[in-house]
Parts: sequence; structure tokens; C-alpha cells
Amino acid sequence: MQLEKPKLFPEKKTFVWVMVALVAAILIRLFFEYQSYQNFISKPFYYTHAKVLDSYAKSKNGKRYQVLKLHSDEGFTFYTTSHRKESFNHKYLRLKILPNESISFKDYLGTFYVKSLIRNEELLPLTFKDTLLEKVAFQHQKISLQSFYNAIFFATPLEQELRQKISMLGVSHLVALSGFHLGILWGLVYGVLLLLYKPLQQRFVPYRHALFDVGLVAIVFLGVYLWFVDFPPSLVRSYAMVLVGWMVLLLGMELLSFTFLTTILTMLAALFPSLLVSLSFWLSIAGVGYIFLLLQYTKEFNKWIITLLFIPFGIFILMLPVVHAIFGVTSGYQLLSPLLSLLFIPFYPLVMVLHMIGFGGMFDTVLLWLFSLPNEGVDKLLPLWAMLGYVGLSLGAIWSRKLFFVVIGLALGYGIYLFVT
Repeated sequence: MQLEKPKLFPEKKTFVWVMVALVAAILIRLFFEYQSYQNFISKPFYYTHAKVLDSYAKSKNGKRYQVLKLHSDEGFTFYTTSHRKESFNHKYLRLKILPNESISFKDYLGTFYVKSLIRNEELLPLTFKDTLLEKVAFQHQKISLQSFYNAIFFATPLEQELRQKISMLGVSHLVALSGFHLGILWGLVYGVLLLLYKPLQQRFVPYRHALFDVGLVAIVFLGVYLWFVDFPPSLVRSYAMVLVGWMVLLLGMELLSFTFLTTILTMLAALFPSLLVSLSFWLSIAGVGYIFLLLQYTKEFNKWIITLLFIPFGIFILMLPVVHAIFGVTSGYQLLSPLLSLLFIPFYPLVMVLHMIGFGGMFDTVLLWLFSLPNEGVDKLLPLWAMLGYVGLSLGAIWSRKLFFVVIGLALGYGIYLFVT
């Protein structure tokens, strides 16, 4: 009989006190952030330097202008507009921004729009990341494919038309870097290193713990990658879970629990309050929560059935009410999402290797065909109150198997409404 692993918190009282401390830390951080926000919007103008993250053209009343997404030296991420016609790629700008009370505290924590005047600009030197972006793009003729691969490798913005196609295919989670990608990378790095390390360990250092040695190298590698792609919120959550999960495994404690997930969530919110207003962060938390819920009630089944059937198809169904309360676009091709998610697991590391050796265009024909499938979608947005009720029932399902089946039934029913009616 296998012994049950000790829990992360041996007593509920300990967990409650840790949560109280973390929530208090979140409130204190928010208080100081609010003071900074009040100071920010009270100024008539504000000078800053910022790097251009993205730029794209728009038109209004027959006039064309550019929308710029910027990251300032102070850590703000914001949008502004410019009527200049030159390219802002690889530019570093000195701006006079004009904040006002139309910028809410929520916007201040996340990403806001502010009017500005560009005072000076300079061309940034090409970095190693820019060289890699160009190397990847060079292997594809179509801009959509250049955009797709640089997005899944380096978290760069997707080309607008491709973003719509991806949404209608229901695979936005495969393109936006998240825990799914980090999990694949962890498995790849840890697995390869373990194969190389095991013979050396058995011969020279049999007393060493492979999980510690190999895991430490993999953790450092993933941390460097996280820094390299500029800390996307969903990836920050994923990295924190991998890091703490690795330490919990070293201690031989229970890993897959809602206590663990809640602790990670509150720790990250205390460290980075801006995550509280990050949509990608909350969607990734919801995705992991439903994975844990499925594992909790299907653990008696074969692991392969869980991995290949329950997880991809179950997550797709359970996330439908959550996703469609935010993104209303609906297409029958979204039913391909579970299958494409499974295929992405070997596809992702394979295309990484292919791009390293100069054969990144091997799947271009297949991808162009796939992206051409959805031509139009309909907008079916779930009301916010319905989504909140569904999430409330999902939380209750943590303690009730009956509620779990109610949640499954509601999600299936909603899926039939979306794709059949």
C-alpha cells in the first residue's frame, strides 16, 4: 500500500494564517500602488523614456495614424498614438505624456492609453533576440508564418489577421506563451539532461539526487527563457508553479492540490500586483484549476486515458463558458482545439530544432492550409453573471463530486448551444 504524501500545510489553521498574511501583503502593496497612481494622474505632464514594443496603423475619419505599445523605464506599459509616418520598430523614445483621471487604477496597474508628444527618438541597436527573430522570419516567406513562429518562440505580438484566424480555430492558448509551453520545455530539458546525467551519476556520484541536480539546471534554463521573452504574465505564473512544485517534490510533499494553486496565486499577487488585472494570468489560473479538478475526480483511470482524453477534451469543454464570457467569436473549427493541442506537444520542440538547423519551413504548407480553414465566425458572448455563477459552482466542485458533474453538464450543454444551435 502506497503511503500518502504529506500535505503542503499539515493543518488547515496553518494554511489560513498563511493566506491571511499573503492577503495582507497584497493589500499593503495595492495601497502603495494607489498612492503612486494618485501622484501619477495629478501631474499635468510627465517625461519618460520608453521602448516601442509594437506599432500598427489605424484610420479614423479618413485619417491614418499609428498606435504604439510602449514600455517605459519606470516599468509602465501603455498605449499612445502618433501621426508620424516613419517606422517605430526598434525605437527608443523620449515622450511627454499627459495623464488624467480617465486612466483608472485598474488601467494603471495593467496597460493604459495616454496622450503624448514624442520629443526625441533613437534607433536601438540590434540585440541577440532581434537576430533570432530575423533568423526565424528568414525561413518563411509568408508574414503570417513569420508572426506565428516568433509568437510561439519569443512572445512577440501576432499579426492582426492571423490573430483572428487563431481565435476562430480555438488555439489562442497554443500561440500565447503559457504554462503549456513551459511544461513542454520543462519535460524536454529535464528529460534530455536526465538521460545524459543518469550514467554519470551511477558511475561517479551515486549519492547525488538527480531531481535536485537536473532540476536545478532546468529551473535556471527556464528562468533565463522567462527573462528573455520579457516575463509574460501567464508564463510568470507557470514558472512560479514549476519552481515551487520542484521544491515541493524535493521535500516529498503533495503537489497537485488546490492549496498549492491558491498559495502560488496569492504569492504572485503579493509580489506583482499588476497580475491581478492581467486577463492572461486569470485564464491560465482557470485552466490549471480545471486540470486539477479533472485529476481529482479521474485519478482512478489509466494515466494514458487521462493524458490523451480527459485533459485535452475536458479542459476544452470546461473552459468554454469562461472563454466565451470574454471572447465571443465562435466557429465550428474550434472543435479541433483538443486535437490540435495534443499535436502541438511534439510539434513545439520539433519546430524549435528545425529552426535551429535551418529547416523551419517544413510545415509551412500544412499551417497555411490550417489557417485558411476558418473564414467567418459568429459572436456568442456569455453574460458575465452566467460565467460568475459557473465559476462559483466550479469552486464548489472542489469539495463535491455531485457539483463536479453539474459543472460538466453545464459546460457540455453550453458547448452544444455554441456549436450545434
